[in-house]
Amino acid sequence: MKKIIFPYLFLFSALSISCEAQVKQNDVPLKEDSKNYKLETVAGSADISIPWGMVWLPDGTMLVTEKSGALYHIKNGTKSEIKNVPKVYTRGQGGLLDITLHPNYNKNGWIYMTFASDEGEGTGGHTKLTRAKLLDGSLTQVESLYKATPNTTKGQHFGSRIVFDNDGYLYFSVGERGDHFVNPQDIKRDGGKIYRLNDDGTIPKDNPFVGQAGAKQAVFTYGNRNPQGMARNPVTGAIWAHEHGPKGGDEINIIKKGANYGWPIVTYGIDYDGTTISEENEKPGIEKPIYYWLPSIAPSGMAFVTSDKYPDWNGHLLVGSLKFEYLELVKLKGNQVIGRQKIAAGVGRVRNVAQGPDGFIYLGVEGKGILKIIPN
Repeated sequence: MKKIIFPYLFLFSALSISCEAQVKQNDVPLKEDSKNYKLETVAGSADISIPWGMVWLPDGTMLVTEKSGALYHIKNGTKSEIKNVPKVYTRGQGGLLDITLHPNYNKNGWIYMTFASDEGEGTGGHTKLTRAKLLDGSLTQVESLYKATPNTTKGQHFGSRIVFDNDGYLYFSVGERGDHFVNPQDIKRDGGKIYRLNDDGTIPKDNPFVGQAGAKQAVFTYGNRNPQGMARNPVTGAIWAHEHGPKGGDEINIIKKGANYGWPIVTYGIDYDGTTISEENEKPGIEKPIYYWLPSIAPSGMAFVTSDKYPDWNGHLLVGSLKFEYLELVKLKGNQVIGRQKIAAGVGRVRNVAQGPDGFIYLGVEGKGILKIIPN
């Protein structure tokens, strides 16, 4: 009996070791937290347990999405709940997700949100993009702009972030909803994509798959796994995105028209049970990331720093880590990652990061609410 059990125990032990021993050779070293700042609570966890998206109105007050489906207005440290928020499908990673303002909000008043919705074909839910206006504490003129299909009861990989580029096009991300061998590489299916729309939800005529029979013509890129960070580079105007890998292989990518980012044909990670997803981590025709994490940090939220309040951070990128519970400063030289440093080590699961109009950096932290980083 021992001769039968021992080989299995040995194999299980070896597999466990190999799963934990993900090491990236010649990686950019991660420096420890310098702690040259303090954290100030803007809205506590009693107010917002899982803050997902946040944006500032012209008067300096904040709108914050709570994953459970509530939209809050934060003013002078107190919150009020916005009424008439669309019905949100809450399951697993799905809920009320990102929020942003139209670049010309002062003139048109449009607010854009992504969330999980059970509308449409199939049981369960999928990611939806909508826009609305805010009047007297309530959303009005609510318009549906895009709803991914078909619905599924799987609880993972809804995405989703929203960003406008310098030309006024709207980009939003949708995860592959757990169907990684079906959705990401098929442009006729939603999921595992970054989409581009005009601000009213119509399809730009120069989108890469316009005119292709059966293609989802809003698709701008494909082969994405689950992008939960997206931002416009303030220098180049390019849209940057990061996405969750499996066990290892979270990526930072620069979004290019019609590009294939590889999932699951190529990956730097392995499956959660230690098995191989793909033998390849690069391939002709597949866009390579500018950086990848091994092991995964589970990235969420991303912001370029342009504020002179943080001289050592200015011009670089901030990325939240859900897994390791810190904010990562990704130092850049052009499109190359040249340095990494922990910020707010041990703060909790950082769901979002954004630079406010006052120049300060704000964190959305699960279980803690909204925190403001104030330099010493």
